[in-house]
Amino acid sequence: MLVLASKSASRRSMLEAAAVPFQVRAADVDESAIRRELIGVPPAEVATVLAEAKAMAVSIAAPGRLVLGSDSLVEVCGRLFGKPKSRADAAEHLRMFSGREMRLWSAAVLVRDGHPLWRHVECAKLTVRSLSDEFIAAYLDAEWPDVAGCVGVFRIEGRGVQLFERIDGSHFTVLGMPLLPLLSALREHGELVA
Repeated sequence: MLVLASKSASRRSMLEAAAVPFQVRAADVDESAIRRELIGVPPAEVATVLAEAKAMAVSIAAPGRLVLGSDSLVEVCGRLFGKPKSRADAAEHLRMFSGREMRLWSAAVLVRDGHPLWRHVECAKLTVRSLSDEFIAAYLDAEWPDVAGCVGVFRIEGRGVQLFERIDGSHFTVLGMPLLPLLSALREHGELVA
């Protein structure tokens, strides 16, 4: 049975909806420290390194099991954004995103016994509409603290869809994991019937 190295409700929901049997073991990884080491590295690589670090951390305690690590990050105007640290930080992120194109990178890595077997990263482009300070305040009144654990400060499956004028890319990537390529990899590695 697959082990998901993530606390993400969205990733759990995607796997459940796709009828993938799995267990959750959250990874204990210092994402901020890893990001500091990767300053200047392209976003796709940063997301992949973080996803792999999570899978590797859990793999140690799950011998013989296939472990899935996943990570998402947002890039706007060349700057990488992680999860907001506070409501004020979330409001600042939203002001930075307003009227701009957001690139959301979602990576997934499969590891068994400390050996990476598969890596994949995808990018979705989201055009953020112009957001007024009033909208940002009302949005955070309704969504905080639920969006505290979300890069981009939104849940696309809820009120967060109101942030955008246009979305180009896989819906699953926007939700936080490249699900279709992952399902193919799970079939290749014997976790799902082909």
